[in-house]
Amino acid sequence: MEFHHTSVLLEESVTALITNAAGVYIDCTLGGAGHSSAIATRLAPEGHLISIDQDLVAVATGKERLKQASCSVTVVHDNFRNLEAILNSLAIESVDGVLFDLGVSSYQLDTAERGFSYMQDAPLDMRMDPRQAISAYHVVNEYPEQQLAKVIIDYGEERWARRIAQFICKARQIKPVETTGQLVEIIKQAIPAAARREGPHPAKRTFQALRIEVNNELGILRNTFETAAKRLRIGGRLCIITFHSLEDRIAKQTMQGLTKACICPPQMPICVCQNKPTLKMLGKPILPSEDEVESNPRARSAKLRVALRV
Repeated sequence: MEFHHTSVLLEESVTALITNAAGVYIDCTLGGAGHSSAIATRLAPEGHLISIDQDLVAVATGKERLKQASCSVTVVHDNFRNLEAILNSLAIESVDGVLFDLGVSSYQLDTAERGFSYMQDAPLDMRMDPRQAISAYHVVNEYPEQQLAKVIIDYGEERWARRIAQFICKARQIKPVETTGQLVEIIKQAIPAAARREGPHPAKRTFQALRIEVNNELGILRNTFETAAKRLRIGGRLCIITFHSLEDRIAKQTMQGLTKACICPPQMPICVCQNKPTLKMLGKPILPSEDEVESNPRARSAKLRVALRV
């Protein structure tokens, strides 16, 4: 299956990101190379694009799709949580722009055997990097009921989380929950019929929660955003595209925290921290146009936040 993914807020993010055609830019989420390809076309031959992904299919696809680029391109197979080590290994001190697109790629969602989708029956997996040990199977079958409920509450914001966890634990006592289809049926049984009839697919929030837990998606964000900001040159841009309230809250709070001049405790009568702001926010979050949402419904919840290194 070809790696097909429609990049969200493509024009807006690339325009916000690039300030110097001869600069060094990082796409922390290569995916189907949509953003990376658009960045590469705007860079001069002396420009340098570094594209990172933990998914081997994305890495292979990206290398193929970027081989005609006129700028220099480095494709890295790694998790963007290791941004500091990646830049150090490439002997790059500072960069002109960093882009994060935190959405799961359409390819991952649509490839049944990856186990991300509640619409297709497949083995319970959900690992973005198949080398890692913990999969959705492990979370669903081995987490204690309370821990499982907490994951679904915290990362899925699911009001029926405790009931879903209870039903999962009851089902796995009889036999392990091995497929996405089995899990969907358990979730449907746990959520009352009246609640199932309204809102999104009944399994949507639980599947989101499991995916975030399996890949530690939220745990790695704050530190990585701070690293990216620190490695920007003065005038460089940090662009973050988020798709749900949890990751957007982390992006917003981290960026706002880096815009503060003083970080002294509120009770201090005068500032003694001598802290200087790292970033300046550039306008309000940018949302996809009505046309984009119509042509790509997955863009509906996207937000682009842009900040400038000061």
